[in-house]
Amino acid sequence: MNLMELIIPTFIDFFEWPGPLYLVLGASVGMLFGILPGLGGPQAVVLLLPLTFGLEPRLAITTLIGASGATAFSGSVTAILINTPGTAVNAATCFDGFPLARQGKAGMALGASATSSALGAIFGAIILTLVLPIGRKLVLAFSYPEYFMLAILGLSIIVVISRETLLKGFIAAILGLLFSSFGYCGITGSVRFTFGLIYLWDGIKLVPALIGLFAIAEAVDLFIGRGTIARTERFEGAITGVFEGVKSVFKHFRVFLRSAIIGTIIGIIPGVGGSVSNFIAYAHIVQSSKDKEKFGHGDIRGVIAPEAANDAKDGGALIPTLIFGIPGSIVMAVLLGALMIHGIEPGPRMMLDYPELILILIWALVFSNLFTSTVGLLLSLQLSKITLIPTTIVAPVIFVLSILGTYALNKMFADVVVVLIFGLLGFAMKRFDYPRISLVIALVLGGLAQKSFHQTIMALGIKGFIIRPISLGLLIATIVLLVFSLAKSKREGEAV
Repeated sequence: MNLMELIIPTFIDFFEWPGPLYLVLGASVGMLFGILPGLGGPQAVVLLLPLTFGLEPRLAITTLIGASGATAFSGSVTAILINTPGTAVNAATCFDGFPLARQGKAGMALGASATSSALGAIFGAIILTLVLPIGRKLVLAFSYPEYFMLAILGLSIIVVISRETLLKGFIAAILGLLFSSFGYCGITGSVRFTFGLIYLWDGIKLVPALIGLFAIAEAVDLFIGRGTIARTERFEGAITGVFEGVKSVFKHFRVFLRSAIIGTIIGIIPGVGGSVSNFIAYAHIVQSSKDKEKFGHGDIRGVIAPEAANDAKDGGALIPTLIFGIPGSIVMAVLLGALMIHGIEPGPRMMLDYPELILILIWALVFSNLFTSTVGLLLSLQLSKITLIPTTIVAPVIFVLSILGTYALNKMFADVVVVLIFGLLGFAMKRFDYPRISLVIALVLGGLAQKSFHQTIMALGIKGFIIRPISLGLLIATIVLLVFSLAKSKREGEAV
């Protein structure tokens, strides 16, 4: 198989009518689902899946990938404007995106998000194209010990981002780890903290928890605070704010590049997903910056990093999906089913029998992100004006959309209860200055750490963590990160 020889022919086929129409249709649905809290790529793809049954595979893939590729940037719009991540992978964007909006720089944040998303998707697609021929070895390099060490590396970053309030950061992280242990454990066969409720056998669901921690908590805080989101009487960002955001990505291109690499690598690892990649990318940029204190208060790098990782990870997630038929994320699992419905078996045979469809898929991923980001840039000025609406109007809308979006996710009232509980918790954490990011990182990575730890012990024993090169390298990186961060905190006279 020589994919390079097919790049130009498939590019021409991709734009053969009505291909562009189906791309726009899928991307438009994806944008809508990305903006609505609680919904996202999986829901958009599932909604469109029945509509593709009668289409030829080329058009079906274009529609479905168009929908999934459009959700990441769209979810950042609400994360920036109203501190409500449209999808779970946009949660880290809230940390600096929303403070920028409150400073009247929503246009700048949206411009940076759109540009990072588009370039991140292109980066991920390029890596996917280059790696596919050798991807088998890359995917097989990760096993249980690597998953565990990756999770521990992510958890150790809590020390970095909580340096100013280390004790509160640890308390929040412990809460997150506690919540991540709820439910049935398939490895040990034990059932923990279900309180007799069947709903909790599946554990605390991430999306309702995130919507509660950020959307509901913010709605309550906005309603109490009054005024407007941007805390200004008139919009001053105008179009210049948008283009400042675009230029900021190139100004901080190293931030973008490192984050895109992180997103691609995390995407390659099956089952880890974008919720992990955006937090690790964000935390890495915080750790590697000399002016860490700026993050969380409206630093544009805090928007560039997670959004670059979000879109780059899609290219990475396609690697195990296409090479082994192992879905790299929830969206890829749905896409896997769609390909099978159309008689295409993902895996080595697809690479041999349908190389042109692989490239069509890559083109769809790139151009859906370009379409979404372009539309986002064109509408940034209008979207930015949302921040001038009185919070007494915005807060109830956020509250209602959050509840409706959560219920629409699984049609379960219990999800709504989880949203309200985590909303109260998030509001209390915000008021008493407990870092919500620490809780979220622990909640996202806790389950992965527990599961992979047990699997490593049963398969390899305790030595399994140090006898594999990648696992050992991640362990060393974690130790260096902790020692360096704690030593620097001690030098600065902080309490640790």
